Amino acid sequence: MIDLKFLRENPDAVRESQRTRGEDPALVDALLEADASRRAAVLAGDNLRAEQKAFGKKVGQASPEERPALLEGSKELAAKVKQAEAEQHEAQAALDAAHRAISNVVQEGAPAGGEDDFVTLETVGEIPTFDFEPKDHLELGESLGLIDMERGAKVSGARFYFLTGFGAMLQLGMLQLAAQKAMANGFQMMIPPVLVRPEIMAGTGFLGAHADEIYHLADDDLYLVGTSEVPLAGYHSGEILDLADGPKRYAGWSTCFRREAGSYGKDTRGIIRVHQFDKVEMFTYCKPEDADAEHQRLLGWERDMLAAIDVPYRVIDVAGGDLGSSAARKFDCEAWVPTQQAYRELTSTSNCTTFQARRLGVRYRDENGKPQTAATLNGTLATTRWIVAILENHQQSDGTVRVPEALVPFVGTDVLKP
Repeated sequence: MIDLKFLRENPDAVRESQRTRGEDPALVDALLEADASRRAAVLAGDNLRAEQKAFGKKVGQASPEERPALLEGSKELAAKVKQAEAEQHEAQAALDAAHRAISNVVQEGAPAGGEDDFVTLETVGEIPTFDFEPKDHLELGESLGLIDMERGAKVSGARFYFLTGFGAMLQLGMLQLAAQKAMANGFQMMIPPVLVRPEIMAGTGFLGAHADEIYHLADDDLYLVGTSEVPLAGYHSGEILDLADGPKRYAGWSTCFRREAGSYGKDTRGIIRVHQFDKVEMFTYCKPEDADAEHQRLLGWERDMLAAIDVPYRVIDVAGGDLGSSAARKFDCEAWVPTQQAYRELTSTSNCTTFQARRLGVRYRDENGKPQTAATLNGTLATTRWIVAILENHQQSDGTVRVPEALVPFVGTDVLKP
């Protein structure tokens, strides 16, 4: 949730943020109205309770003759207090609903628009040229015994797959390398639960416009996570953190699940867009004033991993309408996919400022010992989709694929052969 104090002092900035996202700026006025109504209801209730307390003293001091009339008045006042409390609860519920309807305030400098309105910040590496017709990742994966889509569909349905042989080793190698790099940079490795309670999923902002992307186990009222960002965000929910020595950093290794609702017909071939994949995700809690610098650090660690797998990529500043409700700014790294002649997302890092932590009640103490809302950030360090870029960019004319040098110790070979 956004900061109500910021909203009251800067309503035009929040309206502009809504426009940058392509969302309704009128929601800002609805929230301001709900905030004013709730504050008025609290004041009215407090005044009535104070009046009731004073009236109670008056009843206690009254003579026997005066007391019956005063007691009758006390009952009427009690009824008014009860009604005021009900109105206060209603006003609070309306405020909560209006508050949750507004996405995080987009950071100044982020481009406006939708999915195609990103700004390219940098292009890294040389796009490969081939003196043969390159194969796509699925043809390579099948011919090299790395990917089995047919049996994945037989066992689980469309968009499921088996990683087999060196395909499995390639994924495990990527994730292991990511885990080692995370730990070397001060992250605590975590293997979190992949089923979470509704309040944790809602707290991270994933039960809004894209709730249909999430698998829900109705009998248990639990959600399968689409990223370990969710359980890591909930890890310190309701706690006050010690951030005196700097950010708290976690790296979660987990299987992730996405329904891919609304994406039918898009990227159905291979493992670009699937229902299940594995990922190492960085997650940081820090002071709000440190969040921008931490965001750049996360991007730097992602770039270091992409350098290790030796694929050409670009860094983009994602437009407001493609941010997701909890992010104030997001940078993606997109790798070149030769057979598509296009860049495709491999990593994403988001600065969620205080949006998630406010919902989840994650705080820290400032220099005066006063609790303040923390900031949260997240970023991809390796995931299954990277196999696409590795296979296509490192393929050779004889149908083999060169294994990036950094992954050879994990995979056990320097060339993947049929």
